[in-house]
Order: sequence, then structure tokens, then C-alpha cells
Amino acid sequence: MITHIVFDVDGTLTDGGIYHCNNGVEAKCFHVRDGQIMKHLPTLGYTTIILTGRVSELTAHRAIELDVSHIKQGVSDKAVELNTYIAKHNLSKRQIAYIGDDVNDYTAMNLCAFKACPADAVSEIREICDYVSTKNGGHGAVRDICEHLLRKQDQYNAFLALFGA
Repeated sequence: MITHIVFDVDGTLTDGGIYHCNNGVEAKCFHVRDGQIMKHLPTLGYTTIILTGRVSELTAHRAIELDVSHIKQGVSDKAVELNTYIAKHNLSKRQIAYIGDDVNDYTAMNLCAFKACPADAVSEIREICDYVSTKNGGHGAVRDICEHLLRKQDQYNAFLALFGA
């Protein structure tokens, strides 16, 4: 059973755009529905993990808002980082899902039991995924993938029950 979900950021939780304002401030767009499901995953027993190659205050802030259990930014080799996490927490591949979109996610994704990506992920990633969302990164793909995973694990109704549905 999947108990840990790893999320890439740029191109997965965002549309991949990095917007630089005239005053040097960086901006990214996160989809509110992705956040809605991510925030409630720990209540359903999931550990949420962000692994990203870039370092961004916006990502750190978003991770805090969503109660992400573990965040690691500036990761040059996501497979090494994930292997370290797996060993430290005595996990098996069967417990981990990974949502990514680009070739820097490829090796780490192959360490996981369930692999998923947005519709606009690069072809190399789409080819190895168990589920490819119909939605693009930053446009509800994470929500779609998490709903799919919760249904697959018979937990979607528990998610809905959190809202009285």
C-alpha cells in the first residue's frame, strides 16, 4: 500500500513557468485544487514529500501551507535523495508514489511503486508512468492523480467524508 507521496514542483505543482517581476521578485502559480487534496493527505495517513531541483521561498511557503511532511530543495540527484529518505525511514518501494514531469525525475520515479505525471510531462516520463493525468502541470494534474490514487486504494470516500460529502 502507498503511504508516501513524492511531489516535484516546477511543471507538476506549477505550470512550469517562473515569472520574474521588474523588482526581481519571483512568482509561480499553484493550483488551489491541487492544494486542497494535498493538505488533507496526512489526515488520510499519507506522508507528503517535496523534492525539487530549484530553491524557492515560494515553494517553502507553499509546503508550509499544505503541511508537507518533508521538503528538500536544490536537489541535484533526486534518486540519491529519495534513496536516503527510504533508508532513513525503513521504507520499501511498494510504499512510495512519485509525481513528476521531467527527466530529472526519471531515476527517482523508477524507485517507486506508483509513478504518475501531468499530461504535458516529457515523453520519457509519460512512458514509465502508471497513470498520466489528462490535466497539465499546475492546472489540476496533482488533484487528478491523487484522486486516482485514493480511488485505487479505496480511500476516495474517506477524502470526501472530510467535507461532509
